[in-house]
Amino acid sequence: MTPFEHASRTRLVFGSGRIHEIGRHARELGFRRTLIVSDAGMQKAGHVATVLSALAGEGIESSPWSNFDANPDSQMVEHGRDFASKLNVDSIIGLGGGSSMDCAKAINIVLTNGGRIQDYWGHGKVPGAMLPMIGVPSTTGTGSEAQSYALISDAATHVKMAIGDEKAAFAVAILDPEVARTQPRAVRAVAGYDAISHAVETYVTTKRNALSLCYSREAWRLMEGSFERLMADADDVEAVAEMQLGAWFSGAAIEASMLGATHALANPLTAVYGITHGQAIAVMLPHVVGWNEHPDYMELHADLPRRLRELADAAGLACSLQALGVAEDRLPVLAEAATKQWTGKFNPRPLDFDSALELYRCAY
Repeated sequence: MTPFEHASRTRLVFGSGRIHEIGRHARELGFRRTLIVSDAGMQKAGHVATVLSALAGEGIESSPWSNFDANPDSQMVEHGRDFASKLNVDSIIGLGGGSSMDCAKAINIVLTNGGRIQDYWGHGKVPGAMLPMIGVPSTTGTGSEAQSYALISDAATHVKMAIGDEKAAFAVAILDPEVARTQPRAVRAVAGYDAISHAVETYVTTKRNALSLCYSREAWRLMEGSFERLMADADDVEAVAEMQLGAWFSGAAIEASMLGATHALANPLTAVYGITHGQAIAVMLPHVVGWNEHPDYMELHADLPRRLRELADAAGLACSLQALGVAEDRLPVLAEAATKQWTGKFNPRPLDFDSALELYRCAY
């Protein structure tokens, strides 16, 4: 069996209404002045007000910040640091989707350790202590709340940087289906499909181990059975809960097993064409699964590529690069960029330029 290590760094709090307990968890962690990294949608949905009230009830000062977008970049992280440094905060809360979670981690890194976020590209490069954090995901998607990694784009090159350090893990993650129930349908589609891809890719990476396989299997079981229900009915709270917990398990699987060629191929589509990450994943994943031809995929589903296309169809996601406006003559450029993505090196079948180009052409 593959050797591995495991340390549970994040306390998981799961269930409807649990967001109202955030003040107690913050107090137990010693929060006094906290930065709330949360997008405008969370404010509009009333979740920021809920958190502010819960924190105030415990005597904790808090300041919301939302100057970032769905693909946070290094410049946004700098803005967040500048904002937080004037407040003398001692803690951070990430409230929202993966962008909120990742931005909270990145701001924490540069606020406490200095430099630029580009300096920490890679793993284990944070030398000093970081502020304690709480993560509250609003989407059934990235699983960032279960990971010590953040994905931040370089504002100049648009390259996605994977920045990981054990210190960047949330101390507490609160999964409340009532919060995730308010995500728009378009977000449900792309975030949910991305979470499904995490379960599928982590199941066969070269770094998988006995623990990650448990996470991947349970993530697939929960999400394969609930994604279509969630897309059909946003008020199906049980489906939301299953997807939310499945996204957590698949995020934990990433922490242990990493990802594969699908994400290596999807990232250049986002960087070059601005295609939403989950949509790019939906186009590429069935092709990569078929190309990998990994025998263990049979444990997930007898005809996994077909099932993955069915799930994408249920979400109304495009199934070809041509439909997304990708120019055919740009495929070699995309293939070259895909070979430089860090996740490709964990794929069970080596991803080189020729294979990346082949997969893009199949998806075209």
